[in-house]
Amino acid sequence: MYLFIQEFREPYTVRKTLNKATLNKMQEKFPHHQTKMDGALVQQKKTELIKELFRKAIHMLTVFIPFLLRIAYYPVILLLTLVLIVYVLSEILRLHKKEVPIISQITSAAARQRDGHGFVLGPVMLALGVILTALFFDPLPAQIGITALALGDGLASLVGKLCGKICIPFTKGKTLMGSLSCFIAIFLSTLCITRSLAPSLIIAFSGTLIELIPIKDVDNILIPLSLALLAHFII
Repeated sequence: MYLFIQEFREPYTVRKTLNKATLNKMQEKFPHHQTKMDGALVQQKKTELIKELFRKAIHMLTVFIPFLLRIAYYPVILLLTLVLIVYVLSEILRLHKKEVPIISQITSAAARQRDGHGFVLGPVMLALGVILTALFFDPLPAQIGITALALGDGLASLVGKLCGKICIPFTKGKTLMGSLSCFIAIFLSTLCITRSLAPSLIIAFSGTLIELIPIKDVDNILIPLSLALLAHFII
C-alpha cells in the first residue's frame, strides 16, 4: 500500500523503480486508481513537452547570432559574455533561495527533470559554445558551427521527444527520428551557407554522430567547435 501511495504522488520516479510484474500486481489490486495514475502520467508528459518546446525555442534563437556578429562583432561578444555572467550569478543566488526576477523564472520553466534542484548548466554550455566558436574561427566556419548547434541539436531533441519511437542503442534514449532530423537540419543549413554539396554532407554526418554521444549539455560546446574546425579544413 505504501508503494502504491508513493507511486500516485510521484508516478514517474517510482514507476521507474518497479518492474513490470510488480506494477501489474498493484494495478490488479487497486484497479479503481488506474485512471488517476494514467492521468497523472499524461499530465506529467504534457508538462515535460511544454518545457522542451520552451527550452528548444531559446536554444534555436542562437541561429541569429552569426548575423548579429557580422553587424557588430565585439558588442555581440561582450553582450553574450555579460549574459553568461549574469546567468551564472543568478543561478548561484537561486541555489541560495534568492531568486533573480525573470531570469530565475525562465530557468525554472526550462529546467529538465534531470537538473533536479541543482545548477542548470545547459545555458552556460550553450553560451560558451557560441562565444568560443565565434572567437576561435573565421566568420564562415563559425556560422556553420553555430547554426548546426542551433538547428541540428535543437531539432534532434525536439523531434525525438515528439515523434521518436525507435531508440538507438548505447545513446541513452536518443531516437532515430531525432538523429535524422539533426542530419537534415545541419545538411540544409550548411548547404545554404556554403552552396557545396559534399562538405555539407560530411559536416551533417559528423554533427549527427557527435549529437549521438550521450554527454548531456557538453554537446553545446562540442558540436559548434568540432563542426567549425571541420568546416575550416574542408571548405
